[in-house]
Amino acid sequence: MRRFLPEDRMTELDERSHPFRDSHQDVEAARTIPDTAQTRAPAYRLAFTDSEFLLREELRPVRLQLELLKPQMIMDARGIRSTVVMFGGARIPSPDRREGARTPALAALSHYYDEARRFARLMTERSLKSYGAEDVICTGGGPGVMEAGNLGAHEAGGASIGLSIVLPHEQTPNAYVTPDLCFNFHYFAIRKMHFLMRAKAVTVFPGGFGTMDEMFEALTLIQTGRMRRIPFILFGPEFWHKVINWEALAEAGTISPEDLELISFVESADEAVEIIDNWVVPCP
Repeated sequence: MRRFLPEDRMTELDERSHPFRDSHQDVEAARTIPDTAQTRAPAYRLAFTDSEFLLREELRPVRLQLELLKPQMIMDARGIRSTVVMFGGARIPSPDRREGARTPALAALSHYYDEARRFARLMTERSLKSYGAEDVICTGGGPGVMEAGNLGAHEAGGASIGLSIVLPHEQTPNAYVTPDLCFNFHYFAIRKMHFLMRAKAVTVFPGGFGTMDEMFEALTLIQTGRMRRIPFILFGPEFWHKVINWEALAEAGTISPEDLELISFVESADEAVEIIDNWVVPCP
């Protein structure tokens, strides 16, 4: 027998195998205690309901663990086994908003919004065949390319994940992330783990520092053998060859020539899907 909390339908509790009162019962009981000087004192609060206590410097290891566990448990409960990650710039406009882009170069990149949208739609149509267990689109939850990815999944009638993070000037999650799969992070490192833990493929669209940070961290994990090799697809060859001199890295010896084989460059959603479809795990 399993029961769900009314506050959070995604939280699943296994039937207790012991006779002790559970934490929810005590939380409810604590709300009904008489109001006295003692019960108002911070020391009297149950530790796991005391936000001031949980935010103490010494509790950082616990907060790291909670940020790892919460999305993990929710995605496990949804039966999500694999994802298709979409990194890309928050500033890339949709074609109908390209006139408002801050630079002509940014406006010229707007067609990648449509490619991201189409790619996400194609992958989500495939995801629906597994009832949303495989090939689930996973973005950073924001605007630009991220919005396009969640929009494409929404148009296909499937779910998609948004891994947001608290930033000083960050906007709210885009409207197309599946609400039950819209997460918010404090720690960049844990957020990056969730991007890659279930990744079946990684796609990277033109973007700035954040996109490059995510791209290079994932590439480093694959290059060093800390992560198995998966399709790693960069949309926009002209953009990526202009902003990064990949061949110069190999010529300088700072990477090996074979490291360049970790990356595929494409211009369209169809090309990316073809790479994923024809992927053969390389021999170690």
